[in-house]
Amino acid sequence: MRVSVVLAAHNEAATIAGVVRGCRLHTPSIAEVLVVDDGSSDGTSREAEGAGARVLRLAFNQGKGAALRRGIEEAEGDTLVFLDADGQDDPADIPRLVEALRPGVELVIGSRFLGTFEPGAITALNRAGTHFLNGAFNLLFRAQVTDCLAGFRVVRRAPLLRAPIRARRYDIEVEILATVLQQGGGVVEVPVRRKPRQHGESDLHSFRDGSRILLAMARKRLEQGTL
Repeated sequence: MRVSVVLAAHNEAATIAGVVRGCRLHTPSIAEVLVVDDGSSDGTSREAEGAGARVLRLAFNQGKGAALRRGIEEAEGDTLVFLDADGQDDPADIPRLVEALRPGVELVIGSRFLGTFEPGAITALNRAGTHFLNGAFNLLFRAQVTDCLAGFRVVRRAPLLRAPIRARRYDIEVEILATVLQQGGGVVEVPVRRKPRQHGESDLHSFRDGSRILLAMARKRLEQGTL
């Protein structure tokens, strides 16, 4: 196993260096930390490189999904770790997710709902929206996951190269999960801790991105067969 940590980052200069160092410290069998700078206007790339990451710079902001897709294409490892660049995910949880990637398992989700939300880590609106979208995903794909939108996860790279991933924004999480399930891959969840954002603002727009995520679910289900 060679592990690439892939971080999509947009204007995260205040946090990216700490996240990169944490990933380098805690990731077993690490090959690289790959930061895809999604058109940042601050010092994200400089801070990431200074902390030891390999950086790919996108010319303009394209969205989290587009940045992660580029990372999937360019990563050196056969196993990928995704987590947020804003410091809300704890790199110290990475070893438990990697350990859970056993034979027959293609994707390990770091579930915030099985784990812990620290105070301020999620708004009431986003919690309710996540529960709704999670229920919709489980219904459409006959799954039993608790956190289909979790950005903290470990996945084998091969299944993502066998099927086209088209997501451009936060629909990337459900598209990757649905892709693995549709290929018959095993999915497990591991509890993780979610911390509040300390710097900057999220690019997530609750209603617009929630609608996009729901449409992505329906599209992936239609690809599999008639609803």
